[in-house]
Amino acid sequence: MSSSSRHILTAPAWPYANGPRHIGHVSGFALPADMFSRYQRMAGSKVLMVSGTDEHGTPIQVQADKEGVSARELADRYSSVIAEDLHGLGMSYDLFTRTTTLNHYAVVQEVFKGLYDNGYIFPRKTMGAISPSTGRTLPDRYIEGTCPICGYDGARGDQCDNCGNQLDPIDLINPVSKINGETPKFVETEHFMLDLPAFTEVLGRYLRGNQGQWRPNVLKFALNLLDDMQPRAISRDLDWGVPIPLDGWRDNPAKKLYVWFDAVVGYFSASVEWARRTGDPEAWRAWWQDPEALSYYFMGKDNIVFHAEIWPAMLLGYSGQGDKGGTPGSMGALNVPTEVVSSEFLTMEGKKFSSSRQVVIYVKDFLERYDVDALRYYVAVAGPENQDTDFTWSEFVRRNNDELVAAWGNLVNRSVNMAAKNFGSVPEAGDLTDADRALMERSRNAFAAVGAELGRSRFKNSITEALDVVRDANRYLSDQAPWKLKDDPERVKSILHTALQVVDDAKTLLTPFLPNSSQKVYEMLGGQGVWSGMPELTTVSEDGGPDYRILTGDYATEARWESTPIKPGVPLVKPTPLFKKLDTSVVDEELARLENT
Repeated sequence: MSSSSRHILTAPAWPYANGPRHIGHVSGFALPADMFSRYQRMAGSKVLMVSGTDEHGTPIQVQADKEGVSARELADRYSSVIAEDLHGLGMSYDLFTRTTTLNHYAVVQEVFKGLYDNGYIFPRKTMGAISPSTGRTLPDRYIEGTCPICGYDGARGDQCDNCGNQLDPIDLINPVSKINGETPKFVETEHFMLDLPAFTEVLGRYLRGNQGQWRPNVLKFALNLLDDMQPRAISRDLDWGVPIPLDGWRDNPAKKLYVWFDAVVGYFSASVEWARRTGDPEAWRAWWQDPEALSYYFMGKDNIVFHAEIWPAMLLGYSGQGDKGGTPGSMGALNVPTEVVSSEFLTMEGKKFSSSRQVVIYVKDFLERYDVDALRYYVAVAGPENQDTDFTWSEFVRRNNDELVAAWGNLVNRSVNMAAKNFGSVPEAGDLTDADRALMERSRNAFAAVGAELGRSRFKNSITEALDVVRDANRYLSDQAPWKLKDDPERVKSILHTALQVVDDAKTLLTPFLPNSSQKVYEMLGGQGVWSGMPELTTVSEDGGPDYRILTGDYATEARWESTPIKPGVPLVKPTPLFKKLDTSVVDEELARLENT
């Protein structure tokens, strides 16, 4: 299949709507997904990037109670805040929606029914945790204790992050509620379970078939979980969530589908909503049912179990492909993820990000003080791609000043400035020297190298290679020193033509990472209109439901993943600085903010 006809689903994890996002969040699920999607669109693929805010479950209710508002009011507020955060980051969603839409409820209930009809969901009496003081169900993740398997002190009620095993809250030794520190009370209740053991064999084949393709940490973690697959509860005693679509359960206000179950279905429901909004309700099928279509899911490592085990099991079960067989649900068989692209964790000045302890910088605050492309660059070159990584203000300032300002910004400024000042437009090249040809060949060849790394979500390797082209071009200019050749204007034209060609190439190579500054370079070089599309925040309606805000956009622009010859005679715009040099006092100011909050 040619790249121009390839359908690629990009599925960034759904941010939870209980507060604004900080840069630790977006370094895992958001920015890598956007860099990948922008590259794939430039390479000719038909990309569908969908996600939204995850809005159900007890944590939303708990936060709403603290603030004295309804769960819906809290979700409305933070869904809008998060959409604004992601808009500010330039996240090129085809649709960023939410899990409180009527469309989402309908699709979630359809997936439930398909799994239930095929025998992969069954009811079971179990012991549920409730708060003795409020009588409200405690979510598994809000209960902590000692792991009964490895002894780790700090295991959660759903899994132990130390040994990776799935747990139930009642399994924990000395369990306590994270909400108020009390010991939970366990009472008998009936819930629906997803029969994960029925997928052990098919999941094993699926995962082992991805050896050498997935990041090793993700695959190893997922394969280890196969050894002890247990049925997993998919409903809870809650008053805030998607109703269970079965007679006798549908109208029970105390029983809802568990938030993790409805959230992973969101990738599918958002695709269905996007298709309806385009005027072609069946358009989603090209990404979900074509066997040649690819799908990439982006998240932090704490979400691997849901995306590498549970969501594939749900998709396989709905399609009738587990141990019990079955027939596809009414929407047809659905594709499992091509790759689960999980990042490790980003820390900040040696500490875990924590909103409650104020070890944090929120996206909105960051963007008010710094260039969005400076953050995007930092995440690409120094983010937690393969290992936990520490964000420090000193390293952020150093990379901004030494790499963005002194390398890329400097190349653009001096190349465009000299050409605009001396010729007013792109100069025509005369006879090229070996040095000229070597640099342009180096620049052209970088498209294959950078693209190969980007296609495999290796962001550090890809942006490092792109910046190496920039450094080579800076060395070339210094070596050729066109400012010294006042008596040889024809040679100056050739040098500046060569430099501008490489600036144009580098602008393209850096577009997935730095779309805002690439747009500026495009305009400096005489480009008209939109080079790399940006998302739009808009309010939409839904029959029978309230209006809500979404992110969407038109990303069919001029940007293509190739070197395009620049045209002599195109007028040049006098450059303005691409990036702002940061004073080192920024480090002390930001550290002081952390100390004083």
